[in-house]
Formats: sequence, C-alpha cells, structure tokens
Amino acid sequence: MIKKVKFQLTARLFSCLYLFSANSMLFAGINSETFSIAVNQETEISVERYPADGDIIFIWQPHEQGLQAIDQQLARQLSQQKIEVWLVDLLEAYFLPNTASNMDHLSGDGFQQLISTAVAKNKKVVVAGSGRGAIPVLRGIRQWQLAANDQSNFAGVVLLSPKLFVETPDPGSAARFMPVAKASDVVAFILQPNKSPWYWKLGQTKAALESKGSEVYVKILDKLRDRFYFRPDAFEIEITAANKLSHELGVAIRVLTRHPSMTRTPATTLTDAAPLTSGKKERKLEIYKGNPTPPALDLPQLNGEIVKLDSLKGKVVLVNFWASWCPPCVHEMPSMQRLANNLKEKPFTILGVNMAETNKEVETFLATRVKVDFPIVMDHDGKALKDWSVFAFPTSYVLDKQGQIRYALFGSVEWDNPDIIATLQKLLLE
Repeated sequence: MIKKVKFQLTARLFSCLYLFSANSMLFAGINSETFSIAVNQETEISVERYPADGDIIFIWQPHEQGLQAIDQQLARQLSQQKIEVWLVDLLEAYFLPNTASNMDHLSGDGFQQLISTAVAKNKKVVVAGSGRGAIPVLRGIRQWQLAANDQSNFAGVVLLSPKLFVETPDPGSAARFMPVAKASDVVAFILQPNKSPWYWKLGQTKAALESKGSEVYVKILDKLRDRFYFRPDAFEIEITAANKLSHELGVAIRVLTRHPSMTRTPATTLTDAAPLTSGKKERKLEIYKGNPTPPALDLPQLNGEIVKLDSLKGKVVLVNFWASWCPPCVHEMPSMQRLANNLKEKPFTILGVNMAETNKEVETFLATRVKVDFPIVMDHDGKALKDWSVFAFPTSYVLDKQGQIRYALFGSVEWDNPDIIATLQKLLLE
C-alpha cells in the first residue's frame, strides 16, 4: 500500500489545510484504485490510479521528501481535467527513506516498467518528477526508449524544479550534471519557481538536456519557492499557487501531448559518470579552491549609494549572498550581526548581497524580521550572482586585506562561533 504521510497542523498551514479540506469535499466522488507493477522478482511498485475519461495517462513521481496529501489532491484535480493519473512512490517501492541521496541511487528500472505498462493502454503517456525525483524519471525514460519498438504513445516529461546536478559544489569548484541529463532525448516541460537557486541555473539545465536532442519548454512560476505546494512555512501566495498547480500541470501535459510524435534516440551509454556521495556534508568555513581574485562588485545600497568592493581593501570582508525568502539565510543573519559587533573595532566589514529582490521587499524584511547595521547591497538582475558563480543560498566568501578570496562556504553557519572568529582574527593580523 502507498505510505501514509502525517501532517503537522501549524497556524501558518491552517488556511492551506482549510482549502485542502474544501477541495477534498469537492472531489470526494473521485475514487482511486491501487494496483501493482512488478519491476523484478523482488520489487513491486504500488500505483494509486485516479481514472479519467480522456486519452492521457500522467505518471507522477513526487518530490524526494515523499508522497504528500496534496499530491493526491493534484491527482483528483487532474482527473477532473480528463487526465488519468498514476501516483507512485519509487522510494517506498524499494523500501528506502525519503532522501535526495536515495533518489540519486535509483536506477531507471521502475519507471521503465511503468512507462511500458502505460503505453500498452493505447493512451498518450506523460511522466513527471519533482526536485530530485527527476533523476530516476529521466533514467527510466531513456531505458524505455532504448528498448521500445514504438514510441508513438509516449509524449514527454514534466519536470517541476528539477535538480539535475550531482551535488551543490563548494564555492570555486565546477558544478557537474548527473550523466542522464546530457544523455536524454525527450520532450520536456520545466515548471521552475523563480525564488529558487535552481532558477539561476535554468539556462545550464536547459542546455544540458538539449545537448543530446531534447526539446525543452519552460514556464517560470513567479514569486514561488521550491516545494511551494507542500512547504510547512508556505507564504500566502504559495498556498494560493498550490491550489492552482493542477492547472499548470494540465497545461504542460497538453502541450506535450500535442507535440509531434517522433522516435527519439538517447545516448546508448552514460559517460562522465560522477561519484555520488551519501549524507550531508558538514557546513564550515573552508579554504577557497577557485581563482582568489574576485569578480568586480559595484552595487547600490537601499539608499542608492554605490558600494565598490575594491574600496574595501585594507579590511577583511565577508561577502554574503542571501535572500529574504531563504530560511537558512534568515537563520544565520543574527549571528552575522553578532560577529560584526564582536569585530567592530577591527578592520572588518560584512557586505550582504541581496539576490534579485525589490528594495521594498528588503526594506520590509529588515524592518520587521531581522535588523542588521552592516551594508546591504542590491543585485537586482542577478549579475553578481552569476559573476561569482553562486550556486546555493546562502553562499559566503571571506576576503583578506588585499582583496583576495581566502575562505568560502555555502549554507548557513553560526558566524560568531569561536572557530570562525579565530580564522578571521588570523586574517586581521596579516
């Protein structure tokens, strides 16, 4: 049976759950059924099927955090649009915990068998994956294409904020794609929230998919974060968007099913395979591995005054790329202010580089949520983010008095911990 996921009721989620309850009543008449598909002698995939009168089957692999109640709501809503939905959970089928690293290690066997079973129904088949769930979905598509004699019933794939890189690289290190990204030949429709680190990598992701022949459509989901449709800290705009996600999915599905059918030829072998790591790496300030000479950084503060990084030579500078919608960024900012207070008599400063938000958004954030007195500069168009090859939020760089990058990290830390202060004190004495 499909795993049941427990919801924690919070004040912030009350309105979201109210809407979900209303939708549950609205779709109470839609009954699902469960069947199993054998992958091999040891593994079966449980499929929760939501029938519909149309000629489309949509196979939905949820996010690596597992099957959510809203996934079932989406299935019911799509069924109302005459789209039959097969809701699956590959990690459950293989008895694996809901983690990104486990999703990375899944082969394409499961989705290959799902596609084979679906296309035999003589309907147009669209598959989909969210987040890291895109990896086994693309692997399964490729394996099915290599084995299929007739691809006419397969329409393509919907990718919701796909994470196709091997891992988030340390600052100064090159990012690597999962091999299947560049081995795929498929029609893809990407739905990408723009309050996401992955939004800034969308051009690279699209190019990687297209490198073997994939055709890629893109729809930007404005003012939304990754996992917006089931976040426990969802903003009101995200709660509203969650209840409209079935419409976005329906549009993407119909675009794919109307695309001209053709036989596609993915790569027969996967090259440049990259090793996969397990578990989370400890976040700490480490020696910078890239070019120590930083890109130019000339940006306006909220009052319009320009801050030039070159003018700060003679000081140790912490350059921190952040956004108000990024919980880890918000979490670490008070410790950054404590660090600034601790070193206020030293030649040290912090430069907070805001990622592509409006002045009003940042002014409201600083007035109501976190108060800091170090300079905040505005990277309205994301140019600095691209120039500095920022991959994740937050990302921080520590420059010495000569203006060279000496240390860096991505992710949040407590900036006033003794180890970091000791590292900065050594730079201050140089």
